[in-house]
Amino acid sequence: MQVSLNWLKEYISINLNPKELSDLLTMTGIEVENVVKTGDKLDSVVVAEIISLSPHPNADKLSLCTVETGSGTCNIVCGANNIKPGDKVPLAIVGTQLPSGTSIKKAKIRGELSQGMLCSETELALGNDESGIMILSPDAKVGQPINLALGIEDHILEISLTPNRPDCLSIIGIARQIAAFTQQTVRLPTINIKEKGEDINQLTSVTVEAPDLCPRYSARIISQITIGPSPFWMRRRLESCGMRSINNVVDATNYLLLEMGQPLHAFDLELLDEKRIVVKRSTPGEHFTTLDNKERILPKDSLMICDGLKPVALAGIMGGLNTEVSAKTKTILLESAYFTPSGILRTSRKMGIRTESSQRFEKGVDPQGVTMALNRAAQFIAELAGGEVNPGCIDNHPNPIAPPPTINLSTRRTNAILGTTFTKDEIKKTLRGLSFKVNDSDEDQLTAIPPSYRVDVKESIDLIEEVAQLSGYEKISAILPPTPNHPQKEAKSLLLERKAKDNLTQQGYNEIITYSFISPGELKCLNLPAQDHRMKMLKILNPLSEDQSMMRTTLIPGLLTTMRKNIHQKNLDLKLFEIGQVFLVQEKDELPQEKKMLAALATGLYQEESWNTEKRDVDFYDLKGCLENLLEELHITNYSFSPCQDSPFLHTYKALSIIVNHEKVGFMGETHPQLLENFQLPQKAYIFELSLSPLLPHFSEYGEFHHLPKYPPVYRDIALVIDEKTSAQNVYNIIYKFKNKFIEEIKVFDYYKGKSIPKGKKSLAYRLKYQAYDQTLTDIEVNTLHEKLTKILYQELGAEIRK
Repeated sequence: MQVSLNWLKEYISINLNPKELSDLLTMTGIEVENVVKTGDKLDSVVVAEIISLSPHPNADKLSLCTVETGSGTCNIVCGANNIKPGDKVPLAIVGTQLPSGTSIKKAKIRGELSQGMLCSETELALGNDESGIMILSPDAKVGQPINLALGIEDHILEISLTPNRPDCLSIIGIARQIAAFTQQTVRLPTINIKEKGEDINQLTSVTVEAPDLCPRYSARIISQITIGPSPFWMRRRLESCGMRSINNVVDATNYLLLEMGQPLHAFDLELLDEKRIVVKRSTPGEHFTTLDNKERILPKDSLMICDGLKPVALAGIMGGLNTEVSAKTKTILLESAYFTPSGILRTSRKMGIRTESSQRFEKGVDPQGVTMALNRAAQFIAELAGGEVNPGCIDNHPNPIAPPPTINLSTRRTNAILGTTFTKDEIKKTLRGLSFKVNDSDEDQLTAIPPSYRVDVKESIDLIEEVAQLSGYEKISAILPPTPNHPQKEAKSLLLERKAKDNLTQQGYNEIITYSFISPGELKCLNLPAQDHRMKMLKILNPLSEDQSMMRTTLIPGLLTTMRKNIHQKNLDLKLFEIGQVFLVQEKDELPQEKKMLAALATGLYQEESWNTEKRDVDFYDLKGCLENLLEELHITNYSFSPCQDSPFLHTYKALSIIVNHEKVGFMGETHPQLLENFQLPQKAYIFELSLSPLLPHFSEYGEFHHLPKYPPVYRDIALVIDEKTSAQNVYNIIYKFKNKFIEEIKVFDYYKGKSIPKGKKSLAYRLKYQAYDQTLTDIEVNTLHEKLTKILYQELGAEIRK
């Protein structure tokens, strides 16, 4: 929010410089992010009075002006035709540099000397009117710098407000905050309406059919208005607070929104069917065109402002194009209302519309300030647009708004929470400075009633916060809280994540963090079937962009887009991993299921190229080894792999499912060529993804300790000829099942197909480590076990011993 210091000074005396004021506001909970000085670059542009005006002897469209500058006269060559003798105008004297960068110099124009330049609003960056020279007030002092004459030298406070301070979304609200800590009283504007014409009740009516969403609706009618530009002072104030000027009627409503924090809306009365207002809920699928000329489909039960036949405004958010105030408008119906914050917030989010009006209504406006703002705006419009305010004001409030609560506050509890020693009288003085009604209850307790505009104050803790803010946070001493002297045990899930991160980092992988929001197109690039649970994405109601409109169901797109960005920067050798949440839509539950996943990617060279290392690309077995290393580091031993059939984004013959304790927990493999094409990737990549929660029951921080064996191991090799479709994992599973207490290790050390191996067969060689911890195994014992294992392999797989 932008706040003009000059505007603030209308309501309160400020003797602090802008830096001191911003520091004071910040220390009382109203953060000032920046202070910008404006208008100081026009100090060499002065007020001049036109003495005489004559045609240029050598140019039909130019004039010769003689102007008084306060320190003498000078001659100006001018091309504008909207000036006359006696007008006071801005003069850029020789040496001035205009906001556009133009430097003013003496010059001969068509043979005549020009000693400066008469300026338009546009040339001074004070507005958009470039039709002619800017005409100043007759009361402007000749020779005075233009920034002082127009009051445009100002300081703009850029304020960042917390959501619980809607009362400060206005100039008067900030003035109240300053008044509280400087012990002043805010000078509220005087309202004096002169009514004339036919009574409002003869011209219109208001019916509220949804009192739960609109507890109060007020209206006035202003007749015989003339739509036109607003005066310079109003345009300047709106622009200083970040709003553009539209016309005198709309500007008046925006002025009150900024001044009092109460949004208003003006309807062209002649465009209202039956000349009346009906406040009611929308019907499902109803269409409505808003002022920004966009046709919108209204959510169910959105609050609408309607006339006798049709919707004319999206209540509290934006008006409709069908009743817009235009140059033809002669009579307006002016709306000021209190809308329930939750209803405005719900509709605003569903429709993806956020306006200055909705921002205030959804946080809560002053329910007692509705008619005050309405009357002030009506007075403004009558003065600026030359209209007449019709007698009477409609103030329809079918549901009485609850009065501010009476809150009990304990002095003892206040000091205990803040770590202060405030007395009861000091607390009372502080709260009364904020316009709270405060009374004693007993020696320790007091009661406080907040003003109606403090809709955020509801409980005693809110009062304690006010005491802390107004007293100044810097006055509260820093006291460290007591800390336990024994270490807290880390949650098992967090320990699992930390151990996984440490292991992958040690293996040369770099952690990345990507957005949980993805594009639906990215997921389609995985070529998943429509019935796959990962294709059922949760759509974000109000996304930042189409590329971030869905909640991710897998971490793989984030890894691949990160890979693409790195490759574009010629960083071709990558090892990446990410731990993050995915969001899976449930059929019955309203909220999605959140699962913590771990995913990794490897591409490019296996290791950095060097004179003494082998240059080779990372391959399938490198990633599988990384995964096995990770699982063993987590002391998860009951894992296995099987062919993967449900991941079409992986290479058909280079994809595995990861099984832990007979449950699939993830997948790994080489990326499919089609996937690389979809993501515009020029080189192979290898990926895996694991769900972490199924690993928790099998994870151990330290693993199981075994004493070192006293007796020597015995090794036996077994080379098997088996069907080429039989997987090495299948053979391993049979040996592991037979394992008994003596087989300590099972390793594949050879794979062969070719001469001496029958067609359709392959050879796999395993090295078995036989180990006993209480005796030395004899050859006879080992040979007996080995023969039994050979028979089992023959029976279950038809495996033959390779000779």
